Amino acid sequence: MTDSAPKKGKVCLAYSGGLDTSCILKWLINQGYDVICFLADCGQEEDFKAAEQKAMKVGAKKVYIEDIKKEFVEEFCWPAIQCNANYETLYLLGTSLARPPIARAQIRVAQKEGCFAVSHGCTGKGNDQVRFELAFQALQPGIKIIAPWRDPAFLEKFAGGRNSLLEYASQQGIPVTSTKSKPWSMDENLAHCSYEAGILEDPNTTPPADMWKLTVDPKEAPDEEELFTVEFSKGIPSKLQYTENGKSKTVTDAVDILTAANTIGRRNGVGRIDIVENRFIGIKSRGCYETPGLTCLHFAHLDLEGLCMDREVRALRDQFTTIHYGKVLYNGHYFSPQREFLHASIVESQKTVNGKVRCGAYKGNFRILGRESETSKLYDMEESSMDDIGDFDPAAAGGFIAVEAIRLKKYGAMKKEAGEGLV
Repeated sequence: MTDSAPKKGKVCLAYSGGLDTSCILKWLINQGYDVICFLADCGQEEDFKAAEQKAMKVGAKKVYIEDIKKEFVEEFCWPAIQCNANYETLYLLGTSLARPPIARAQIRVAQKEGCFAVSHGCTGKGNDQVRFELAFQALQPGIKIIAPWRDPAFLEKFAGGRNSLLEYASQQGIPVTSTKSKPWSMDENLAHCSYEAGILEDPNTTPPADMWKLTVDPKEAPDEEELFTVEFSKGIPSKLQYTENGKSKTVTDAVDILTAANTIGRRNGVGRIDIVENRFIGIKSRGCYETPGLTCLHFAHLDLEGLCMDREVRALRDQFTTIHYGKVLYNGHYFSPQREFLHASIVESQKTVNGKVRCGAYKGNFRILGRESETSKLYDMEESSMDDIGDFDPAAAGGFIAVEAIRLKKYGAMKKEAGEGLV
């Protein structure tokens, strides 16, 4: 491909306003494409107006800024809460959750503008290229995808990485606010902020204190525990009650609930993790994540399930749905038949998860102070009491133990006969 090529049609570019996607925007224009820029507002702290103005200055035909916060929370974050979704135990999937609604909104813009192709700025080594492109192809089968960081001509032109991008920006008149880059990359939305690459690629390098963007350093957090209550309806957060400047506050809107939970978590230093994870493409990656509000809601929901869920339903959900739903999200298979199947089981499992959880946040820690449910009848305080026999017959436990011991006695005898005594 050469610069100033003949017109080739419309392309919808996922644009951020940063150096990479600004250079990609100009590069696509120079290849002969008319470029429609798309930005998704999924709750990140960003100057969207400045990004829009920059895109138009570089040469975009139009810029769309789509507010997807509500669908992001209700359709993606809440089901993840319902099934306690995670990847490799610790990661609450903040980036993975945001990719499907972003991809869907981008395809909506592409269709509206009659674009024959979509483009993105994902690297060729990461998970996001997989997540976006699988979503694009499910949402609009046959859509052409332009991935510059896998294009040999683009890679050759920008072989010097950031220095090559800065040189190109200077040559092409692309506004660059600063030539100094933080030694890591970031991605933010209403659920979390992630950090990777740069100095973080050494897994033994401690993240610098000024890296963390969302949460206060736990050591600098308030000396008094902050108390709040989360109410759930069928496993979905439906109300959050807390205190702000000495006044009681209650929020019920989905976006407001996650925002309030974020505010509480952020000022108390809750939700920081530093992990090494296994990328879908087979490479291990070190990532640091701040997930303040989602962490609080995740553990509050997990606790309420202990009170409200049937033992066997919960075990099946934990052993199958939770694990596989996390993989579906992480690996970019949201728009798939297996996700629809898993989602149906999530909804069924959560019918009884109704109640309130009293919570506390203090210097990086989140704890449960109590829980209650007016609809769940599984917990009986009298039946559970060690001081009151109630309707339970203790003698019945002897038969239960005898039956459970049948196979274990045979196992012990077998081991003894084989000379492998258990004592």
